Amino acid sequence: MNDMTQQILSGIKVLELGQLIAGPFAAKTLADFGAEIIKVETPGDGDPLRKWRMLHNGTSVWWQAQSRNKQSVCIDLRQKEGQALVKQLAESADVIIENFRPGTMEKWGMGWEDLHRLNPKLIMLRVSGYGQDGPKRDEPGFAAIAEAMGGIRYITGEPGRVPVRAGVSLGDTIAGLHGALGILLALYQRDARGGLGQMIDVALYESIFNLTESLLPEYSAFGAVRKPAGGALPGIAPSNAYRCADGEYVLIAGNGDSIFKRLMTVIGRQDLADDPALARNDGRAARVAELDAAIEAWTAARSIDAALQQLTEASVPSGRIYSARDIAEDPHYRARGVIEKVRSADGLEVDVPGIIPRLSGNPGAIHARGPQLGEHTDAILKDAGLTPEQIAILKEKGVVA
Repeated sequence: MNDMTQQILSGIKVLELGQLIAGPFAAKTLADFGAEIIKVETPGDGDPLRKWRMLHNGTSVWWQAQSRNKQSVCIDLRQKEGQALVKQLAESADVIIENFRPGTMEKWGMGWEDLHRLNPKLIMLRVSGYGQDGPKRDEPGFAAIAEAMGGIRYITGEPGRVPVRAGVSLGDTIAGLHGALGILLALYQRDARGGLGQMIDVALYESIFNLTESLLPEYSAFGAVRKPAGGALPGIAPSNAYRCADGEYVLIAGNGDSIFKRLMTVIGRQDLADDPALARNDGRAARVAELDAAIEAWTAARSIDAALQQLTEASVPSGRIYSARDIAEDPHYRARGVIEKVRSADGLEVDVPGIIPRLSGNPGAIHARGPQLGEHTDAILKDAGLTPEQIAILKEKGVVA
């Protein structure tokens, strides 16, 4: 783990009320650059992510990636006294992050208007499936559904087969990144331009929709509905996954004009390299099947290692499809420092993604493991002005743990 020095968000206090992925991912992004994250968890079980996927001694190893650099305080938000405690913490906070279903925070007396009156400088990130208004506002939203509504599921997969999802929760993490961006913009407006706090409304489906490039413009202009295309990128050629002699697939992006010429030269198709009809992408897109067949005829006669060596020597963008093992063992990942180690509370050393993006002057840092449930409850409440006696009473009532 890196030393925490000159972190750019040092002094920014964030209350994280969300759970699972979207809100906590936004908070993790801020924490990596020095923000103080106070994660409010439910007494008893805490964030459900603690029990997701593969566990070590009862806790998900994913927890060490998602909750590093955070403090955990257990407060029961369903109790009036718990709600009062969070409001007290919000008085001195810069940011509050929540990803409950719309209306939940209002039910607890902690909606935007409530908190803005309490602390006009407070910035509030609200992440939900469909946003804080609109006809679908009250429906439960999950990443898989957002990815479908946002348009990405329809175009992902092999032609003629069931559309597939990515193997990770893109809807959540992309929403988290949009939320972190919104927070940074709001902080700039507040601190650099003398403004007040504001509310940021991030919907999972809109975060995915924002990534869909030409999908909607092409439909609007031509009535074209893009279909799944497997490993290809429709309308941009050649760009696909090609089978090699050893059964592996090599990814080749030969769609730049000069790159295309180098690729055709490598595969021994100078006739295609010199064909004026293929000099630009529109001409190549019209003959994509011919080009893909020519490329795969070449890759099918070589192992992936042999193909990659020739393509790399010719400066043709190419690569293999990485598994977790490939990532862990790749020297470039290690040389860039994009994999770091975190030691859990019970001593397990876990590899996690490092700090992204990389800043030259104020780099981020991993300075703390994922917290145990309620590990910082007493310290946080003492900092908020509560006496040991008051904390003890709240524990007896089950308000905090």
